[in-house]
Amino acid sequence: MNKRFAVSLVAAASLLASGSAFAQSTTAAGAANGARTGGEIAGPVGEIVGGTVGAAVGAGLEIPNAVIGSIPRGEPSVVVRERVVVGEPLPDTVVLHPVPRYAEYHYAIVNDHRVIVDSRTRRVVRVID
Repeated sequence: MNKRFAVSLVAAASLLASGSAFAQSTTAAGAANGARTGGEIAGPVGEIVGGTVGAAVGAGLEIPNAVIGSIPRGEPSVVVRERVVVGEPLPDTVVLHPVPRYAEYHYAIVNDHRVIVDSRTRRVVRVID
């Protein structure tokens, strides 16, 4: 494998990992998006590498149904001016509630949407409705 091609593959993998890390994705969608991007950057081999990286990232982002199901509906919503976006942290003014049995997740009801966040970073990982 020549050096330029190897650099292209590494670049494709890093772009996929960073861009996909905050996407609401599943394994299949991650694989499809990764293959498409990898193919555009490095051709057929890039498609294979991109699909593999994308699937791995997508699998890592899947949130168990039990987490989603345990977030109550009908609680009062907090209004924030900032747009609630996957990958961005919620403002410190938003109170987070723990998700029972899943310490890595917290939730909040923000701008009338149920939002799942990473407990460590306050980054939004999923907007449910």
